[in-house]
Amino acid sequence: MEIRPIRTVEDHEAALREIERLWGAEPGTADGDHLDLLLDLVEHFEDRHFPMPDAEPVEVIRAHMEETGRNQADLGRLFESASRASEILNRRRALTVAMIHRLNTEWGIPADCLVRPYHLASSENQEEGEHA
Repeated sequence: MEIRPIRTVEDHEAALREIERLWGAEPGTADGDHLDLLLDLVEHFEDRHFPMPDAEPVEVIRAHMEETGRNQADLGRLFESASRASEILNRRRALTVAMIHRLNTEWGIPADCLVRPYHLASSENQEEGEHA
């Protein structure tokens, strides 16, 4: 496949097929360089045409837990407090820098996904069982 801008869905699909064909190519080879360029072009196209909304930190944690088969008890062990894990997941307490550091270093969650502002449940909403 010739390297050129990806402008249409058809171009995107063709690039994905070529990426699949080249997958595992040795870095520094012609095929490896071709793969790197295609990956960059596809990423650029997808960022423009299929943007992913920024997820709030609690949603990032939940998604990571689901993907890795972890549960709230695992988060409690990571934070050394089951109640702290519950408070975080129920948005009653904000993540601390120490918690973000542990999630990043021990679970591999990118820190930049965890330092975004997010809404906590208000005390009024907590009594009603609703989240802000």
